[in-house]
Amino acid sequence: MENTIDSYVREALTSYTVLIVIALLLGATIVPAVLTAPVDSGGTIAAVSIEGPISGSSADNVIQELRDVRTDGTIDAVVLRVDSGGGGVAASEAQYRAVKRLAAEKPVVTSVRGIAASGAYYTALPSEEIYVTPGGTVGSVGVRALVPQQSGAPQSLTTGPDKATFDRTDIQTRVETLKKSFIQSVQNERGDRITLDRTELASAKTYGGATAVENGMADKIGGLETALAAAADLAGVNDYDVEYRSTSAEIPLLLGGGGANDTTTATAAGPGVTPPGIERPQYLMMWGTVETAADYQEVYSDGSQ
Repeated sequence: MENTIDSYVREALTSYTVLIVIALLLGATIVPAVLTAPVDSGGTIAAVSIEGPISGSSADNVIQELRDVRTDGTIDAVVLRVDSGGGGVAASEAQYRAVKRLAAEKPVVTSVRGIAASGAYYTALPSEEIYVTPGGTVGSVGVRALVPQQSGAPQSLTTGPDKATFDRTDIQTRVETLKKSFIQSVQNERGDRITLDRTELASAKTYGGATAVENGMADKIGGLETALAAAADLAGVNDYDVEYRSTSAEIPLLLGGGGANDTTTATAAGPGVTPPGIERPQYLMMWGTVETAADYQEVYSDGSQ
């Protein structure tokens, strides 16, 4: 009888030992998996404002800010808060490339606060989604140039016949090339979302919110909060903080003078400001009327003036 009890005890102890070993092995397998499982601890969305006329100096500020959010490991996605009628071609192209680099690394969504036209729309093109309010405006896919005229200029002696002269045909060709590049960028970035053909895009029309969504110039109707939620969704975060960043800089108003910086400041000021002097053609991606001095003329991509 004692031998039978001892046998039962030994079998029970052996079974418990086996169970403990199995439990330890399972624990060693499950615990690391739990510890390494992804946990959504929230994130941060940067809301970067791009406002006012686009000039060389303002573009520098935008590019620097976009570089900062691109290299900041704590930023999960970016919303561009755009309210601009455009500006200089070179500055607009520089902003476009900066957004393109950012979009290659982090989700980018644009929220059109009031207007994203011409160079400002060009800037927003690499965004995964463009949100516009019902009263917002987008479009104006086109280019124009401000060209100095020689009439009324004081006589001067030059070292060659083409010194300080502007060939209208060359300028027209340049404007046409820039227009085609702009249109191609719209078609490349918007893809099959856009229903407008090249001819319609070349008309340089602007579109209100609902119409822009209908023809594919924008994606959805919505304000900043909607755009932030969309950016968070693209980044895969549920709870997020918003970090507001401004690209505006205080630009001193220069009165009188006549130095080199005087021209740059006045040109950057945009519509309604008459440049005190333009010594070379200025290529613009700007929506609206630019008041120019009497001895300058505008050349558009369709050949008119």
